[in-house]
Amino acid sequence: MSRNSKTIPLAAALFATFVAAVSAKEHDPALDAYAKPGQLVDVGGGRHLNLRCTGSGAATVVLESGNLADSMTWFKVQPGIARFAHVCAYDRAGIGFSDGGPLPRNLDANAADLHALIAAAHIATPVVLVGHSYGTNVVRRAAEQHPADVAALVLLDPPPQHVSEFSPEFDKADDADRVAGEAIMRQCEKGAEKGQLDAPPPELKPCLRGPNPDYGDALNAAQHASKIRPVFWQTIISISESNGAMYKQPVSTSETHGSTPLYILQPDAPFDDAPPEIRKPLEAARQKTHAAIAATSTHGIVIPVAKSSHDVQFDQPTAVVNIVRAAIDQSKAAPAKGNATK
Repeated sequence: MSRNSKTIPLAAALFATFVAAVSAKEHDPALDAYAKPGQLVDVGGGRHLNLRCTGSGAATVVLESGNLADSMTWFKVQPGIARFAHVCAYDRAGIGFSDGGPLPRNLDANAADLHALIAAAHIATPVVLVGHSYGTNVVRRAAEQHPADVAALVLLDPPPQHVSEFSPEFDKADDADRVAGEAIMRQCEKGAEKGQLDAPPPELKPCLRGPNPDYGDALNAAQHASKIRPVFWQTIISISESNGAMYKQPVSTSETHGSTPLYILQPDAPFDDAPPEIRKPLEAARQKTHAAIAATSTHGIVIPVAKSSHDVQFDQPTAVVNIVRAAIDQSKAAPAKGNATK
């Protein structure tokens, strides 16, 4: 199922329950590393963000996850990039093993955290920023604010913006779903503050998914521990509120990335889980959004990706790795924009 927050109501995406029965197959041992934090980096004010870096090389790649995802979303992509570059993924504030951050958790707050993390972890710049879904908005904002720190942008299926241009009805329904989801999340937040989510009463059971049979016991326990924190619920409520306003707007005509190489990976089946009647307006809005983003750079390009849902990093990880390599190669041919940090 796609995790595109613009095609599935947030409440449904967040609160869908996994079957808790034991899977007949063994869990993927590659995921066991995500049962504990990598490096907890102090980004100021005593706040720590969880950073996972692997590989080595002259180039550095930083991976920015989608809306509610943590660094585990890159488990298929990061090892491939690590073969030719230094590559880092992290958990945004309030997600995974990271501490919360000041509210609201909007684009400016998350872009500021990304910049602070790169500096605090002494990651050499300029970096190639790779973002998925909501993460594409974060890396674009960071690149606007600190262009000298960014060598290239790789964007995995940026969500459609300004869908109301093509379907006012969808926009109205999306608003209603978002408000309903936020009401449920506020109930979960209150339960977390009272310490009730570890063994929730019946009315709070929808707040958490059951154990994922594809995960080991330690990873399931870590995921559970992250989501019973009040800061997790405060964070995702704030993200939902901020996104509700952001996605209503078209891509800003003032956004510019100069000559920075910019690649948009556009999957061919991002809306297969959406009702047929809204696929057409969603696709029209997505195409317009992607074209507008590509136009923000003189080196912007949209690249079709076959046989993929919105989650390109899961469905076609090799395609992502190959485009990242191409972005590194193209950025080497471009004039230097800044000095490396040490």
